[in-house]
Amino acid sequence: MSADEKRWVVGVDLGGTNIVVGVLPIEGGELLALRTQKTEAARGAKFVVDRIVQMVEESIAEVAGANGASKEHFAGIGIGSPGPLNRETGTIINTPNLGWRNFPLRDLIANAVGLPAALDNDANCATYGEWWLGAGRDVDSLIGFTLGTGIGGGIVLNGRIFHGASDSAGEIGHTTIDSTGRKCKCGNYGCLEAYASGPAIALRAVEGLETGAESVLPDLVNGRLEDITAATVYEGAVLGDGYSNEVMKETAKFLGIGIANIINIFNPEMIVVAGGVTRAGDHLFVPLRAEVRRRAFRSAEEVCQIVPATLLGTAGVIGAIAMFKQDVLGSV
Repeated sequence: MSADEKRWVVGVDLGGTNIVVGVLPIEGGELLALRTQKTEAARGAKFVVDRIVQMVEESIAEVAGANGASKEHFAGIGIGSPGPLNRETGTIINTPNLGWRNFPLRDLIANAVGLPAALDNDANCATYGEWWLGAGRDVDSLIGFTLGTGIGGGIVLNGRIFHGASDSAGEIGHTTIDSTGRKCKCGNYGCLEAYASGPAIALRAVEGLETGAESVLPDLVNGRLEDITAATVYEGAVLGDGYSNEVMKETAKFLGIGIANIINIFNPEMIVVAGGVTRAGDHLFVPLRAEVRRRAFRSAEEVCQIVPATLLGTAGVIGAIAMFKQDVLGSV
């Protein structure tokens, strides 16, 4: 059976906390057999791989059973994983959240399931998913910002993921916005991630409270400032808390600086922002867009939409499938 005749592709989104698996018809459409389980990386790499394989097999069986099909009707598996990684060898070079080094994830899964597989960075996959079936489905060039524990990114140019010379393109969180600024976990100073990631937003909020800022935030965590998260700050902003709004405006300024830099470099049609921070809605996007207008070239800013992601929780799976189609089947 030729690749063109196979009807489905499996997607795997591997994270430090959760594994998400789903199936799509090869031409796109509704995500099928979606399932999520905890990663439990502390139980070891073999446990995690076995869990992924089990979830993939279950998803295949569910779709095949509902359609009178067999495994031969599945083209393969796309896998999104934290990096850095080597796409050519399918190897995870180093991922702190999982504790893996030089780990041949792609081939372990492919051999266990008996289907070809492809591996890419999880932020690339999330961005590619938004381009294929999400917010960016009508554009050719798109840059994704994924905001969470860190800040990841993905670059889509002319409908293809741009990987760079060594699979390192898209590390938007580690672009410098203040050369003498806060120290980042990567060892550099002034990285965007050190200001606008989830933990960084919470840290900046707590620093202000400790110097006397008045806010409802302590009440939201029963006085335990160490329990404040970025989500707490969003909640405060929605409640109309002035200090929370100031923290969000400052976050928007930092993100606006980073996005303006990217717009000036790539001149994309769209910037898609994903992650919990988007729940802040206009509290984030109104000042963010204003900051971009102040900093980006007008001709580039005017043609670039800055929008929230739409594939909440599934962009990584959908993008892993699109990536498999690009890398193995030749087109999306």
